Amino acid sequence: MKKILFLMVLVSLSCQREEAPIEISPELMHSSVDKVTEIMIHDIFSPPVASRIFTYPNIAAYEIIAQDDDKYRSLAGQVHELTPVPEADPEKQVNKSLAALIAHIDLSRRLIFSEDRMISYRDSLYAIWSEENKAEFEASKEYGMQVAEHIAAWMDKDNYKQTRTMPKFTVNTDEPSRWQPTPPAYMAGIEPHWSKIRPFVIDSAEQFKPVPPPPFSMEEGSDFYKEVREVYDISKKMEAEGDGSEEVEIAKFWDCNPYVSVTRGHLMFATKKITPGAHWIGITKIACRKSNSGFNETVYAYTKTSMAIADAFISCWDEKYRSNLIRPETLINEHIDDNWKPVLQTPPFPEYTSGHSVVSGAASIVLTDIFGEDFSFDDDTELAYGLPVRSFRSFREAADEAAISRMYGGIHYRAAVEVGVKQGRDLGSYIVGKLKMENESELAQSE
Repeated sequence: MKKILFLMVLVSLSCQREEAPIEISPELMHSSVDKVTEIMIHDIFSPPVASRIFTYPNIAAYEIIAQDDDKYRSLAGQVHELTPVPEADPEKQVNKSLAALIAHIDLSRRLIFSEDRMISYRDSLYAIWSEENKAEFEASKEYGMQVAEHIAAWMDKDNYKQTRTMPKFTVNTDEPSRWQPTPPAYMAGIEPHWSKIRPFVIDSAEQFKPVPPPPFSMEEGSDFYKEVREVYDISKKMEAEGDGSEEVEIAKFWDCNPYVSVTRGHLMFATKKITPGAHWIGITKIACRKSNSGFNETVYAYTKTSMAIADAFISCWDEKYRSNLIRPETLINEHIDDNWKPVLQTPPFPEYTSGHSVVSGAASIVLTDIFGEDFSFDDDTELAYGLPVRSFRSFREAADEAAISRMYGGIHYRAAVEVGVKQGRDLGSYIVGKLKMENESELAQSE
């Protein structure tokens, strides 16, 4: 009899272990986002395309967690053309955090080239979750995939596929102000039709159209010539100070150019780096960890920030191919110093406005809204690329440094930096004001 009772207790304990819910920590969300970033670096996605890859999986995860968490509101009806995602079957053992992560992973897989890398990562997690609680895993997977399909159908209508078939950018060499491909690779202008992508929150690509750049003139004394000369003079000052100068360190820290080409002998190859958007996604991770954000809070932060970054690229690229302004490298080589090279390699698209400035301005406003005005942090995002940690007292301070880094790097004029960061901050403020992702009662309780 005692033996039977003992066996019954063992069976009971075993069942309890099997029925324990699968725990999904915020670190699993960070890990999945990091995996997407790693694959995007390998696949060499352009900065605008990378912003799209981050955003849709984050929205899928957010829409799932918003169903059960009274703190958050659905984005359906708030972002363009998004309808409510399917609701989970209450009769099934769905773990919403697990379903959110599964949806995030599946949409990420669809958006990158090297699917095998994401599948390998996914399958390793699936094996663990299935072992922990097979019934809950299967129910959560089924629901996560339903939401992923819903978001994918919405995603497919954002005009991205259509822009893949549109004409390549045509270089106009008849007008001296127009952008021309730059050394060493002389790549064609990337994503000339990005302004046609459906935005997430802003009304249109033109909504935050900046003031035009200074009128083009290479006459000494003109406002435009002064800007060209300033880029050259700053670079010569930095050159005299050597690689240890603060300006050089700032320029390299915020480089974030996935198109850097290296020539050795007769060989040319690309070095792989993160994009500007990926750097700010990395800052989001740092802020979430420092603030001990839970899983839902982490998903919320990634989602809101990635939407701001994505809309910032749409807004910026709209201006880039409208003003179509020539880069400093081309003009300095032609009019001032034919041996001059910028500290950073010039990216393959027009100059005005500065993409990093617009994106940094937008991201800094959203992150400030989430984490606070004076949120200090140590930015270790670039450690993987051999660059030291830089510390900031606020997201705004980081954005200002990111913006001016482009002039230190020799790839932007002052107007593109100053107007660009304002363009981004205006856009970010609009997103913060328009989106209602948190319920007011919950906000009042947290204040």
